[in-house]
Amino acid sequence: MEDDAPVIYGLEFQARALTPQTAETDAIRFLVGTQSLKYDNQIHVIDFDDENNIINKNVLLHQAGEIWHISASPSDKGVLATCYNKTADSKVVTCAAVWRMPLELEPGGQDSPEDAASPAHALELLCHLEPAARGSTACVAWEPAGDGKRVISLADNHILLWDLQESSSQAMLASSASLEGKGQLKFTTGRWSPHHNCSQVATANDTAIRGWDTRTMSQIYCIESAHGQLVRDLDFNPNKQYYLASCGDDCKVKFWDTRNVAEPVKTLEEHSHWVWNVRYNHSHDQLVLTGSSDSRVILSNMVSISSEPFGHLVDDDDLSDQEERRLEEKSQEPPQDSVIATYEEHEDSVYAVDWSSADPWLFASLSYDGRLVINRVPRALKYHILLS
Repeated sequence: MEDDAPVIYGLEFQARALTPQTAETDAIRFLVGTQSLKYDNQIHVIDFDDENNIINKNVLLHQAGEIWHISASPSDKGVLATCYNKTADSKVVTCAAVWRMPLELEPGGQDSPEDAASPAHALELLCHLEPAARGSTACVAWEPAGDGKRVISLADNHILLWDLQESSSQAMLASSASLEGKGQLKFTTGRWSPHHNCSQVATANDTAIRGWDTRTMSQIYCIESAHGQLVRDLDFNPNKQYYLASCGDDCKVKFWDTRNVAEPVKTLEEHSHWVWNVRYNHSHDQLVLTGSSDSRVILSNMVSISSEPFGHLVDDDDLSDQEERRLEEKSQEPPQDSVIATYEEHEDSVYAVDWSSADPWLFASLSYDGRLVINRVPRALKYHILLS
């Protein structure tokens, strides 16, 4: 069944961490991490049955602490990393660890949404990503290609490259680099580029965006004042190797060409509060999702800076004279960027949005009150993209 109506799932705790299960390309599955100071925290494994438009769930216990960030291995469905708060010596620090989900969590074996009394499984700790005296970890990013053995973690002003060994049960620090400068420099987020043989990572600290070469751990570009206030999130265009999106507390979303960082290629100003998340669609890079503290999720069509600004390329031999003339006229008109849809099912700050790994037309958004909403790209636009 295909229906544009949203499907809503409510967690009993507050939440701000969401990721698709990256290695799962058949089932539509998302992982959501909770933030509770009073109770054991949980990871909800959300399976969306798109034929019947229903959600099935499994709950895993994450007793280590409240989850600030979650990311899934690109090669092993059962492995994920979390950044979570821990109290030590009267100080709260954010730690990172790699976990394995229980084997019982096979597709088809889920509890029904009504079955609230079902026992929760515990995660198996594989290893910690805790550098000695390196501070709080903001995020963990997996190398997008390859065997899921290389991860980057950002701890205060350090960027750390880890090699996971022995079925991810050991983490060896392969190399690292530090932010140099005055003041309390701290990374807020980072993203691994899927291009350049996965040798580049982009990071954000304060209002700046920096590119790093993971082979030498040296800085390759810097956008000093990328946003007027704190940069919250980054994402690389999956099809155009030099294009990067960013968003921040200045309510803006910006698109950059990392070869020329003097000015953004494009700026969006559709949100009225901090923009927490920006995500390119993995298959159709003109589709860009953003989530904000204004409680809204916006889907934009950034066709002018996409890899297919004029639709799919057509072989001239297949065109009649009339069609060729029409195509020439169309190619002289600049493609129009637009907001496709604004989703207003949330009543609290939207801290995370992400696309499904299995279905390029489906995405999830998560607000702080624990509301997860699954939505689809409007059908008319889907067919327009597929047939253009």
